[in-house]
Amino acid sequence: MILSKKIITFLKLFSSFFPLFLITIFFTSCLTDHQGKIKPIRAGEDSSRKLRIHEIRERGKLIATTNYNSTDYFIYRGEPMGYQYEKLKMFADYLDVELEIKVALNLDEAFTSLEEGKADVIAMGLAQTRDRVEKYDFSSPIFQTRQMLVQRKPDNWRKMRTWDDIEKSLIRNPLDLAGKTVIVQKSSAYAGRLENLSEEIGAPINVQVDPLMEAEQLVEAVAKGEIDFTVCDEHMAAFFERQHSELDIRTPISFPQNIGWVVRHDSDSLLAAINDWLGESESTLASRHLMDKYFNNPRASFMARSEKINMGGKQISEYDEILRNISRQHDFDWRLVASLVYQESQFQPEVKSWAGAFGLMQLMPATAKLFGIDSTASEFQQIEAGVMFMKKIDDELPRDIKDRSERIKFILAAYNVGIAHVMDARRLAEKHGKDPNVWTGNVDYYILNKSNPKYYRDSVVRYGYARGEETYQFVNEVLDRFEHYKNYVGD
Repeated sequence: MILSKKIITFLKLFSSFFPLFLITIFFTSCLTDHQGKIKPIRAGEDSSRKLRIHEIRERGKLIATTNYNSTDYFIYRGEPMGYQYEKLKMFADYLDVELEIKVALNLDEAFTSLEEGKADVIAMGLAQTRDRVEKYDFSSPIFQTRQMLVQRKPDNWRKMRTWDDIEKSLIRNPLDLAGKTVIVQKSSAYAGRLENLSEEIGAPINVQVDPLMEAEQLVEAVAKGEIDFTVCDEHMAAFFERQHSELDIRTPISFPQNIGWVVRHDSDSLLAAINDWLGESESTLASRHLMDKYFNNPRASFMARSEKINMGGKQISEYDEILRNISRQHDFDWRLVASLVYQESQFQPEVKSWAGAFGLMQLMPATAKLFGIDSTASEFQQIEAGVMFMKKIDDELPRDIKDRSERIKFILAAYNVGIAHVMDARRLAEKHGKDPNVWTGNVDYYILNKSNPKYYRDSVVRYGYARGEETYQFVNEVLDRFEHYKNYVGD
C-alpha cells in the first residue's frame, strides 16, 4: 500500500514536469549543430532564434545574391541562365516560393548584403575557409574544387616541336612561384592560400589584390598578356581554358576545398532546409546534368563568347536602341518592353501565331491596323505600334489604379487578354471584397479563374470566358524577366 502511494506521487510529479521536459528537449535540439553540439548564442543574436525559413515562406520569396559572370548568372538570348541561377531556382521551387536575385559587383558587396539582411543566401561558389566559417555558416558541399594557377603558354607554343618544350616554360612546381607576382580577386580565398604557400616554400610570392576586377576578368587579363598570373577555382579555370587555348590551368596550389552556399549564423532553419534539399537533389540526374551543362559543355563557352557576358557592353537584343528611344517617348522602362517582346516573339520579327498575331510584338491584325501597320512593317514600326498599344491601354485603365507598379501589371494583362476581360476581373474582385486597383493577390485571382463557370457566369461579368491561366503566367513571366534585365543592364 505504501509503495503504491509513492508510485502515485511520483507519477503526479512526472506528469507536472513532463511538458517542461519536452520543451527543453525541443529547444535543445533546435540549438544543436549537425554534430549534436550546443550552438552558443552570439552577441546581439535573438535568443529565440527566429525560424528564417518561416520568414522566407511568409514573404513568399527567397532573396539570393550572386554575381554576373559566364557561369553563375547571365542573360542568353533574352533569358536568364547560369549554374547558380538554376540551382537557386530549383531550391526556391522546393520551398514553393519565388526567387529574387540581387547581383553583387564583388564579394565585399555580397557579404554586406547578407549581413544587413538584404539577402538570405550567397550563391557564388565560395570556398569554405576557416575565416569565413567564423563569420558565416556554410551549406553542405555542392561540389569540391582546387585553386589553380592560371598562366599563359608561350607566344609561339603552337610552333614548338613537342609538348615537353611547352612544359619547360610553364610553372609546375610551386617553388618556382618564388619572386613572381600573382594578382588575385579581393576578398577571395586565393590571397590567403598564396601567403600560406609562400610560408611553406620559404620564399616570398608577391601577392597583389585587385580591388575592382573579379576572377573572370583577371583570367581574361592573363589571356591578353596584361598580367602574368592569377588564381581561379578549378571548375571555372577549365571553363575559361576552353575559351582561351593559350591559357594553362594545370598547376594546383591547394588541396580540394568544399564549395557551398553561405547564410548568416542566425539562419539555422534555412541552412537545414538547404542541406535537406541538397541531400535529396545532389545525387539526381538533373543535378549532374546542370553541372555538365555549365562546366563540361563546350556550348557553354560559345554562349559566353556570343553574349558578351561582362560588366560592360551588355546587350539584351539587337533592338535595344529602338526599344530605348520608343519606350522613353511613352514613359515605359525599355527593359520592361524588351521582356514583353521576348515573351511574345523571342526577338524574332517574322514570327506568326496560329491566331494571326505577327511580328516582334505579336499584334493581332485588327490592333495593328489601328496604328497603321500590317505584317510587312519594319522592326521599328512593329515596336512602335506595340508600345503605342501599351500606352492606349494605360490611357483606358481607370485612374483609380494609382500605384505605377500595379498599373504596369494591369497593362500587361490587358495586352495579353484584352482590357475587357481585365475589367471583368476588377468587377469580380470588388464584388468579393478584394481591391480592384491591386493586381497581386486581388484581381489576379479572378483573371486566373476566368475559365471557371463559377466566375465567368457571374452577373458582373460582361465578356464571359477567358483562358486566364495564360494571362496570369504572362504577367508573372514578363515581370520576372524584367527584374533580370534590370540586373543585367542599366536604363
